[in-house]
This record gives sequence, C-alpha cells and structure tokens, in this order.
Amino acid sequence: MDNVMLQEILDSFKQDLDKSVNHLKSEYQILRAGRANPHILDRITVDYYGTPTPLNQMSNIAVAEARMITVSMWDISMLKEAKKAIEVADLGVSVSDDGRIIRLIFPVLTEERRREIAKQVKSLLENCKISMRSARRDALDMFKTLKKDGEMSEDEYAGAEKDIQKIIDSYVEKVDEMCAAKEKEIMEV
Repeated sequence: MDNVMLQEILDSFKQDLDKSVNHLKSEYQILRAGRANPHILDRITVDYYGTPTPLNQMSNIAVAEARMITVSMWDISMLKEAKKAIEVADLGVSVSDDGRIIRLIFPVLTEERRREIAKQVKSLLENCKISMRSARRDALDMFKTLKKDGEMSEDEYAGAEKDIQKIIDSYVEKVDEMCAAKEKEIMEV
C-alpha cells in the first residue's frame, strides 16, 4: 500500500477529531461560569428587517464588569428587538435597558447550579468522545476495506490501527484537560 493513501486517511481522521475538539471548545465558551462571557450571545439572532441577523454583527458587545455585559446597538431602533431576542434565549441572566444600552447582569451561581453546569460539561465531553470514536471507527473501516481488497497487508493494517489509537489517545487527553479546566472554572467561587 502506498503511504500517500495511508496519510490521506490519517489526515482526514485528524480533521474529524479537530472538528470535534473545536465544537467542544465552542460549547464550553458558551457555558456560563458565573462571570460575564460575551460568547453566550454568539448564537442569538435578531430579526433585522425580516432577516435573522446575529446580535454580534449588529452591536458592540463588551464586558463592563466581572458580572455584566453591555450591548450597544448600532441601530438604536433595534434595541427592543434585541432585548426580546436575548430574553427569549433564556440565558439565566437578568436583562435591562436604559433606551440606549442593554445590560445583562449575571447572578452569582449557587453551589447546586454549579454542579448542574459541571454535569453539562461532562455530558458535552462524553458527546465529543462519542464523535471521536465514530471518526476512529470510520477510519478503521477504510483500512479494513483496503485490507479486504488486498491493497493493504495484515502488518500494515496492524500498524495503521496503532497509529489511529495513538492519535485518538492524544486527542482524548486534550479534551479531558479542557473538561477539567472548565470544571475548575465553574466550581471557583
């Protein structure tokens, strides 16, 4: 078997793993940890003259204090729509406006709420690992097909299987560290 095909399969596998890790990172950024984090607004869209537009593309979003985010709309006439979209998103923050700026106040997290969020963190990690295992299975299936078609020897297959396992082990270690860091951040008082 040529090394080019082997490398293409391994590169494709790594890309799939990178997608899983990046998705986990984005999910962790959105998770609220008691401090103001502007990324919780990333998924909020506002009906801007009939077009759903991301809030961060129509306003300045800033962390004013440790537990407050301010949203300054570029088009003041959209203030009420934006406030409504934030309230509908049910982010667990109190939303107020003074006619010019929307303020999001983050309440202090209770111990019980911190534990719930920590469970969410672990659940997101497990979903990431499931996706990674699925990518591993797909890569191994490609190698099995090559072996079955006679394009790969038994020894080459065993070596490829070991390479795949080494790669996934390094990625699992990486996401476990991300999870531990996020849990630590959440449990800090």
